[in-house]
Amino acid sequence: MAAVPAFAQLQAPPAWGTVDFISDLHLQALEPATFAAWRRYMRLTPADAVFILGDLFDIWVGDDAAAQPGFAADCAAVLKDAATRTTVFFMAGNRDFLVGDGFLKACRTTQLADPTVLGFGGRRWLLTHGDALCTDDVEYMHFREQVRTHQWQHEFLSKPLAQRQAIARDMRERSEARKRSGIAYPDVDGDAARAWLVAAEAQVLIHGHTHRPADHVLGTGQRIVLSDWDALAEPPRQQVLRLTAEGLRRIALT
Repeated sequence: MAAVPAFAQLQAPPAWGTVDFISDLHLQALEPATFAAWRRYMRLTPADAVFILGDLFDIWVGDDAAAQPGFAADCAAVLKDAATRTTVFFMAGNRDFLVGDGFLKACRTTQLADPTVLGFGGRRWLLTHGDALCTDDVEYMHFREQVRTHQWQHEFLSKPLAQRQAIARDMRERSEARKRSGIAYPDVDGDAARAWLVAAEAQVLIHGHTHRPADHVLGTGQRIVLSDWDALAEPPRQQVLRLTAEGLRRIALT
């Protein structure tokens, strides 16, 4: 079972009436339809705050990729534009943990620690990407521990951009090959999720990562799993979890 971490705290300002949660868009240049759906959502959402809970990008090889014209720069422009209308938060996922402070500051996007307890509407909502709770995925947990170290990240980011992009392509191909093989990825550990909720004194855990959107009962609490996005799926997966004073509801964008 995953150790209980320290929880960052964020209290919603009184003026916030609507908060949106999204995750696992896995944006990439090869899937322009999903990018277009996200861009449209970020332009039109009525939310006072948008929380991106990891894996906004299919892979991120360093902030310098956004310093030149291309897909990363296009994503940066969407974030920066949205930040003129709403408060945007970004939590790193297992695919985009290398997104840095420089990129987020340039996009006027606030970095969100994983996990964070959000105070909203008189309740405490525990937010996480979710990968740290998939403790049965032993191979990934070892990989996660390695790549989250300062040494590994420094060594990787010191490589030329073209080399990092080649490594990323290889990692993506291996990931897709594993999916095609039919190997099932472990789900969140229920005992670990309950322990996090108790320690955080929160009633609801909201996370992504697993691509298994559902609502689970955890004792006296709940685990709400966000959907991934794929604009070309049948039917399209472009779902937002919206929180207001009335509670949570899932919204399928068209």
